[in-house]
Amino acid sequence: MTKQVINVPNAPKLPFSPAIKAGDYIFVSGQGGFQDPKTGEAIEGIEAQTKQCLENMKQVLETAGSSLGDVVKATVFLGNVADYARMNEVYQSYFPKDQPARSTAVTGLVIPNMLIEMECIAYSPQS
Repeated sequence: MTKQVINVPNAPKLPFSPAIKAGDYIFVSGQGGFQDPKTGEAIEGIEAQTKQCLENMKQVLETAGSSLGDVVKATVFLGNVADYARMNEVYQSYFPKDQPARSTAVTGLVIPNMLIEMECIAYSPQS
């Protein structure tokens, strides 16, 4: 099995990889949505942060030669259970059919303004 680090252009340098491609699978690290990647401005509200999480995940997958359509498992971490329904509405718009398996946990998040974090596993067979 081959293992490849997926680096996203202009992504902040963190002590972990944005994603790892291992064999036919892509493991995407947790993506936050609390900051606009172009401006650095804070993003407010669960709907906007959920959308940004999914856009970040989409960019990482596309960099790896994959897409959201290849996601087989997603994990959502919410800071507040009251945000679940509104998060779910945005999430469903990105996965309108053949939704991946998913777990959602309500937990403390490591950055103060972060309302949500998502990670995923995609299946993308090598040619």
